[in-house]
Amino acid sequence: MKLYFFQQSRATRVRWMLEELGIPYEMEPVDMRKGEHKQPAYLKVHPLGALPAIEDDGAPLFESAAIIMHLADKYPEKRLAPPVGSNARGEYYQWVLFAMTEMEQPLIAIAQHTLFLPEAMRSGEAVARASKRFKAVASVLEERMNGRNFILGNTFSAADVVLGGVLYFAKRTEQIGDDMPTLRAYLNRLLERPAAKKGYGG
Repeated sequence: MKLYFFQQSRATRVRWMLEELGIPYEMEPVDMRKGEHKQPAYLKVHPLGALPAIEDDGAPLFESAAIIMHLADKYPEKRLAPPVGSNARGEYYQWVLFAMTEMEQPLIAIAQHTLFLPEAMRSGEAVARASKRFKAVASVLEERMNGRNFILGNTFSAADVVLGGVLYFAKRTEQIGDDMPTLRAYLNRLLERPAAKKGYGG
């Protein structure tokens, strides 16, 4: 198992998942600051030159949530995904997709207009709109997590890795405030896991 890795990317959540599984893997550094993700060799792995990507028995796979769900299925004995066909499995899919399509998209807009775009192209209005949208979406998760240790109840799953990765991004973009105490506690609980510390600790 090879993980193409850059610390300031979604590859950190995939590394977290690999550490949860406790399986051997090789990290292949890709320095995005030097443009290594746009070189022909890496574009054969990910045609858009984004991170993360893995090679599993020589087969490339990209998109962080897809990689995480694939790994959970590949190692069913680790019990990081509910049984296929169960109601819990449906909820598992729901929250993984919720994280990626509803929660992460406004965070990307915030990051673009506060960190990545040239000053002249940044928009305070775009940040305000995205922040308002994120808070509306996050309130759904805040309510869901009341009385729960993890997204599916008291059992940690790969969905928590995906959600934790997105919430970590939200923390870095200063979008989790004191008005979200349950989410703050949930994220702190996740980041205390040894595998998460390994993923985010470099």
